Amino acid sequence: MYPNLYYAFKDLFGVEWTFLRFVNTFGFFVAIGFIVSAVVLTAELRRKSKLGLFKPTEMQVMVGKPASFSDLALNFLLGFLLGYKIVALFILDNSATEDPQAFIFSTLGSWPAGIALGLLFAGLKWWEKNKTKLDKPEKRTIRIWPQDRVGEITILALVFGLLGAKIFDIFENWSGFLENPSDYIFSAKGLTFYGGLILAGIAIVWYARKHKIGIRYLSDAFAPTMMLAYSIGRIGCHVAGDGDWGIRSNLANKPGFLPDWMWSYRYPHNVNEMDPNVLIPGCEGKFCNQLAFGVYPTPLYEVIVCFILFLLIWALRKRFKIPGTLFAFYLMLNGIERFFIEKIRVNTRMDIFGFQPTQAEVISSLLFLGGLALWIILYRLSNQKKST
Repeated sequence: MYPNLYYAFKDLFGVEWTFLRFVNTFGFFVAIGFIVSAVVLTAELRRKSKLGLFKPTEMQVMVGKPASFSDLALNFLLGFLLGYKIVALFILDNSATEDPQAFIFSTLGSWPAGIALGLLFAGLKWWEKNKTKLDKPEKRTIRIWPQDRVGEITILALVFGLLGAKIFDIFENWSGFLENPSDYIFSAKGLTFYGGLILAGIAIVWYARKHKIGIRYLSDAFAPTMMLAYSIGRIGCHVAGDGDWGIRSNLANKPGFLPDWMWSYRYPHNVNEMDPNVLIPGCEGKFCNQLAFGVYPTPLYEVIVCFILFLLIWALRKRFKIPGTLFAFYLMLNGIERFFIEKIRVNTRMDIFGFQPTQAEVISSLLFLGGLALWIILYRLSNQKKST
């Protein structure tokens, strides 16, 4: 396992670049997932725009104005934060930055680096605006297509996705949160996918309505990208060993065509600090844990299954003629996949009317039923329109 890229490069290429220990493996693959999905989403929105399914919106912008005080202040603040935290990771003493995640969520940082980078960002903004300054600023009308807004949509999904994932993780582990709230609020650990999916979905629907983007067509464009992003993100869960593994497995039941590590894995050097971890003999340093017994590597299973489901959705996307049905299809596939993986996955269970499902089992069931209901409703509405 590779808790950060330092360990990965050391093992795979034999190089020891200490700055790579600041790049969390899970966060790296989440970022890759968002980037790749943004590219796919852009391509799909552009295709739909060419088919006439989207219309551009017009907005007026002021051209030729010099940088305002708010422009300079905002850029200085952004530069200061990057310098105070990110640059500080490379220039402060190792004792302060040994745990990058803890450092990011602490009050420690480098004031000189923050001020210097803040002034640089503000200066670049002033220079950029000064190049296009006109003697008399003027208003111009520009046309913006949905694919031009993918950057904003991606940032919106990232911010609200992480926020929702953290909130749902707190609800899922309420007793632990009550015992030590700061460990949950200010920790980068503990993220629940469905919480991110729900809150990000609400934010994107609001954004689409605000900018008059057809929600059905937009949701169809999102269907393959969300399945792909989930698959890539699960690579980070598996490689980092963040605790999203399965229940204890028995090698005696392993199918002959599978290697042992695909059936029973102990996640050496994982980032999870809870039981059933044991120390690795002879290991020194921060990440010296492995599981006391082999478990099903469920994140790896989800990487494979969800990538296959992405290919399926991508291959069939042009055959879904009724807007919104592709998204309904995605909801059903997502619900089925997650419901069944929960059967062999370690998770907190709830008590509901005598049943003890996991939070993910409840939400995945609702997603499947919601997708099925949406599919039926959209087909009935389409048939009604044809008959009138």
